[in-house]
Amino acid sequence: MIAAAQPDLPMVSAGRIVRVTAYPLCARLPITQRTGQGDWSFIEIVIVEIETDRGLIGIGECLARKGACAYARFINLMFAPLLLGQDPLDRRRHWATLRSILSGRTGGMMIEAIAGVDIALWDIAGKACGLPIHKMLGGMGRSEIQAYASSINWFDDGAVEHEVAAALAAGFTQIKVKIGAPAPAAIDRIRLVRRLAGPDVGLSVDANWAFDVDDAVRVGRALAEHDYMWFEEPIRPEDRQGYRMLRAKLDIRLAAGESDFTAMDAISLVEDRAVGIIQPDVARAGGITETWRIAELAKCFSIAYAPHVGWSGAICVAASLQLAAAAENCVTFECMVFANPLRDGLLEEAVGEASMMVGGKLPIPTGPGLGVVLDRAALQSMIHPDA
Repeated sequence: MIAAAQPDLPMVSAGRIVRVTAYPLCARLPITQRTGQGDWSFIEIVIVEIETDRGLIGIGECLARKGACAYARFINLMFAPLLLGQDPLDRRRHWATLRSILSGRTGGMMIEAIAGVDIALWDIAGKACGLPIHKMLGGMGRSEIQAYASSINWFDDGAVEHEVAAALAAGFTQIKVKIGAPAPAAIDRIRLVRRLAGPDVGLSVDANWAFDVDDAVRVGRALAEHDYMWFEEPIRPEDRQGYRMLRAKLDIRLAAGESDFTAMDAISLVEDRAVGIIQPDVARAGGITETWRIAELAKCFSIAYAPHVGWSGAICVAASLQLAAAAENCVTFECMVFANPLRDGLLEEAVGEASMMVGGKLPIPTGPGLGVVLDRAALQSMIHPDA
């Protein structure tokens, strides 16, 4: 039997790229944040804006902890000429083209810079199709995602008591805690937060690789004893053998991946189940294209996915929510609870804020692309002073 003719489907076109602009941004945090690695008073990111001759504008974000001006200059001088006049919907081709500039191994500034471009291209594609990115990725039918408060600082006990109380009052049912060396102090903090939060709140810790393997074993056993959900970046991210050793010795999930850049980096963590949760950061790990590969790779090995957001800006938050909504194996979402001008004031409407939670869950943006609109006055006010 010959199938009935199907009506022609409309061809989606986004036009051609006519402008690529990277903006380095910098902001002072109202309250200094403290991790096991030290204090952070300022944060930097890069916003990438891509425009087509059909009037579509996509926005992206690069994780640029330091040297945002250098990232922006690199994008404007090296990436922009390769993209001008091109079809923005050819995202994989553009990813490969930009990657080819680097002759060495993937990683570092190059992949973080690609991330900002890639997110902006996905934003354009969603707007051209009239769909949010999570629908373009296949969708799981989610309108909300479980969220955890991030993070309780590595401050004194009094400050920690205040921060835990604030997270609980905001409605969080999961909380992450920063810990650091020495190990006995970390173990004391683990006990304190469990006492403050009570038995029913899901707790996890982030060590920001403060320990060696031996101390990580001591801390990990205390975490298991006090029923924590996961132990994040206990040791240096490069120490893959150390992760395997910890996996064999501890009865708690290990979490890692925020320090990695590509799916090739993730393979060694997931193929032997060294971690139970993979945490790529979309603004570091090559944007939505590569982060989606990592999430899908983890799913193949039955590893959970939980996006890393950290001290990034609002566009990273929006992109991470889109990925969280689409990934089958996404289990929870990092909702940062400290004030951050690059997150709180960069968009016309907030995204991923604790005040938006209902029952401990955050809503997924429903508009086309990222589903957010850049506040241009705010953008200009945050331009790096050295730009």
